[in-house]
Amino acid sequence: MPTAPERLTESDGILIRSARTADVRPMRALVAPLAAQRVLLQKESVAYYEAIGDFVVAERDGEVIGCGAVHVLWEDLAEIRTLAVASSALGHGVGTKILTQLISRARDLGVDRLFCLTFETAFFERHGFAPIEGQAVEPEVYAELLRSYDEGVAEFLDLERVKPNTLGNTRMLRVL
Repeated sequence: MPTAPERLTESDGILIRSARTADVRPMRALVAPLAAQRVLLQKESVAYYEAIGDFVVAERDGEVIGCGAVHVLWEDLAEIRTLAVASSALGHGVGTKILTQLISRARDLGVDRLFCLTFETAFFERHGFAPIEGQAVEPEVYAELLRSYDEGVAEFLDLERVKPNTLGNTRMLRVL
């Protein structure tokens, strides 16, 4: 029997739920201004559809006002990706609600550590992330991850080919 979509309802009228394919267009619209500012990477629609199971959205009155993803990189490591909130919803705890749900998902998936690449260091520090230097994986795992075609993995590995997109970002880690 199919299970109901994962939902977390808040008293302030914000619903955090698993993303659906119909959410891809509004998610891309949320990311577009941040991509123009080089804060987030703009991805092709196909990348969102391929990763739709990684995403949750924040919805208020039927409108998607935020999104974020948790993407498994390795057996003990996942990445928080594409955390975006509509400018009209900033400062109302939407990002925190999304991140809280993503952390819960990461725990459910069995990972021990969460990575992010961000300009929003104060936000992530408030949620237990700390800046890191160098790699967060052993050399053997690094070598395995090099085989991935995923651009997010390339960012995680700090590969030269993604430098123009990640200059100034801080690499952060949280142990769960």
